[in-house]
Amino acid sequence: MFRPTRSCSALPALLLTTLCSQADAEPPSPAPSHHGAANTHMKMMGFDTLVARFEAPERAAWQKPEAVLAALGDVKGKTVIDIGAGTGYFSFRAAAAGARVIAADVDPQFQHYIEQRLAKEPPVAPGSIVTRQLAYDSPGLAKGEADRALMVDVFHHIEGRDAYLRKLREGLKPDGQLLVVDFKKVPTPDGPPVEMRLEPRQIEQELAAAGFRDITVDTATLPYQYLISARP
Repeated sequence: MFRPTRSCSALPALLLTTLCSQADAEPPSPAPSHHGAANTHMKMMGFDTLVARFEAPERAAWQKPEAVLAALGDVKGKTVIDIGAGTGYFSFRAAAAGARVIAADVDPQFQHYIEQRLAKEPPVAPGSIVTRQLAYDSPGLAKGEADRALMVDVFHHIEGRDAYLRKLREGLKPDGQLLVVDFKKVPTPDGPPVEMRLEPRQIEQELAAAGFRDITVDTATLPYQYLISARP
């Protein structure tokens, strides 16, 4: 799924100075029996369909990956966890920009996909992308492990978000940043059903309740999505 759609992995988590091994992070826990309508919707699409959708050449026109990464600032030498990394769409781009990337996802199929992709097209800096299998209820970070966290098309998939976001805040360095990218709650050619989408204001409120600060919302840069930046 994306990012949890989107492992010392995700960045992809969707997002680095020193990578911890998976043993240093919280171990995965079994997936709950119900992941909500958004996750059910993703599963019904099928893995191959999701890969084709995530890697579609036309995605770049509306996703504007360079603009999304620019919103994370200079990531060179930074640890970026890509939560819900999916196919590594952002993980590989962040690594190319000089980041050390944890490509994290709850779906082992996407983890395997990224590992196969790494074997075929390794990043410029060897070892700059590692995969990490996530639990549904945790970003799987050690305290202060990441400089940046990227969640593209993931936020609306997460249940129990207050606890999840508090764990994520703990996993970021004091001067770190979280960037949430999700679909506007209006019909668009791509994206989940409108009823599954969240208003930016709701995300702002949930981030603030979890202790994030300096929250900013950008609804202009991307045609179908908004970008919400926050500090731990």
